Formats: sequence, C-alpha cells, structure tokens
Amino acid sequence: MNQSILGLHHITAIANNAQRNYDFYTHVLGLRMVKRTVNFDDPTTYHFYYGNEEGMPGTILTFFPWEGIGPGRNGTGMATEIGYSVPADSLDNWVGRFREAGVSTDEQAERFGEQYLPFTDPDGLAFTLTVPKQVDSRPAWETEDVKQNIATRGFHSVTLTLQKIDPTAKVLTDIFGYRLLAQEGNRYRFQTDSVPEAAIVDLLEEPDGHAGRTAAGTNHHVAFRVANETVQMEFREKILASHLQITPKIDRDYFFSIYFREPGGVLFEIATDNPGFTVDEPLPELGTHLKLPQQYETSRTRIEKALTALKTM
Repeated sequence: MNQSILGLHHITAIANNAQRNYDFYTHVLGLRMVKRTVNFDDPTTYHFYYGNEEGMPGTILTFFPWEGIGPGRNGTGMATEIGYSVPADSLDNWVGRFREAGVSTDEQAERFGEQYLPFTDPDGLAFTLTVPKQVDSRPAWETEDVKQNIATRGFHSVTLTLQKIDPTAKVLTDIFGYRLLAQEGNRYRFQTDSVPEAAIVDLLEEPDGHAGRTAAGTNHHVAFRVANETVQMEFREKILASHLQITPKIDRDYFFSIYFREPGGVLFEIATDNPGFTVDEPLPELGTHLKLPQQYETSRTRIEKALTALKTM
C-alpha cells in the first residue's frame, strides 16, 4: 500500500455562469464532464467535475458556478495558475483552436526547460498547456474536435502565489514528501517522486504582493491525493503534529476529504482515490445525470427548479 501523497487529486475553482463554463470545458478544452452534482453547502449551486474518461485523480478540475458572483482577483495566498499536460507538437494546434474560439492567450514560452502556452477561461481563470519533459502516458478523453494528438492528459502542475514561500515549502517537503527540484527567479518548483504525473507544485514568491479576491476566475482549493482513508488519517495526524488546524474526515460521495489552510493561506485538501465516480453512475453515463448527495434527495424537485437549466448537447 502506497503511504505517500500521490500528487494532485483535483483542483476546485469558481465560475460565474454554469452554461458558459460547461461549453468551454467540454467543447473548447475537450474535457469530459464526469459528474454533475451540487455544492454540499449550497445545493442550489451546481458542482461540476471535468476529467478524462473515468475521472482519474490528477485529471479532475471542478467548479462551483455561482451565477452572478462577479469577477475575482488573483493574489497572494491563492492558487493562481493551473497547468495541463499536453502531447509534444500540440501547442500550435491549440493556438489555432483558441484563436477560432476567441480564447485569450499569451505567447508560447519556456519554463524549467518545458514549452508552455498560457491562456485564460471565460472567467479569467489562468492556465498553461505544458509539454512535459517525460511523455505523459495517461489516457486522454477524446472528442470529435479534440483528438488524442492534442488532448490534455490531466494536470501537469499548480502554482501557488505567496508572500513568503518557506512555511508552505516546509509543508510540501516535511509533511507531503515533495522535494525542491529547481528555481527560476522567484518561482520554485517542487515535485513528488511518488507518481510520474500531476506531481509538480510551483511556489511563486511575491513579498510585496497583495491578497486576492475569491470569486469567479479564481481557485477555491487544491486537493492532494492519497490511496485510501487509512493513509489519509496518517497524514491528518502529521498535520496536527505540525500545529495546523484540520477538519475531520468528510464524505464527499466520490472521495473522502480533510481540509486545512497551509501557512501561506491556500486551502489544501487531502482526498482519497476511493470510491470513485462510478459509485452512482456506470462509466458510459458519467456526468449525464444530476446526482444529489443523499441528504438532498428528498428536496430534488425544489433543487432542480432552483438550478439553472443546462444544455448538454
């Protein structure tokens, strides 16, 4: 049994409009919606999960589309950039695809010896498509317009922007088992050797940076992956021993979660592989039904009326 943090599990962000979010991530970026459910704390708001065919940990991007919440602003104490892994020689194809779709991009560049393309989603959420040094072997979800030769494989990395990186770096190295891989300017790259993909966390140090505003176009939290609840509880004890506050285990239907805010201000989650997204839908039907947490099933009619109608074709 692997006792390690297995890289990234999922990343959760905020959107302003459910339909626009769905259209962008399924049609433009070519991800699969693997689960359509609701926010556990606000069941009148959707919770969307996008990933590869089965929603493998390390491919899962989730959203709370709070209608009309308004734009947020990136800043210190936040996850400020999501990196996706893409195949070699695919970036020019993505430039053309984004141009046709009216997606905002910057010029291709190189970081730590890897080519990448920055872009933003309709709410301004910051991304990069990165060609990793090592071929990413994860299976991609393929659509009519996004074929295997360009499709995203899952997360490459996540960037945290902090006024001081040392306390956060200590969590990554001393508790999570990451190591400092390299530094470029004020960007420090940490990597775990426990998995080959979704293994990188970049810490961007901005001593004079200002706190951001959490709303549409910003990340809500970053979830790290463990094999099961036994390993999860071992990490909970390590975090408590480091004098950080952490929640009890919470059942999120598709995984179990614990949450804590790391010293730099970013909300971290540790999530399990089990039980997975097929626990309440067969693989071919993932994301095609509105699935509600059990406590809300008796209110399904009211919740469905409150949610914005979603066109999925």
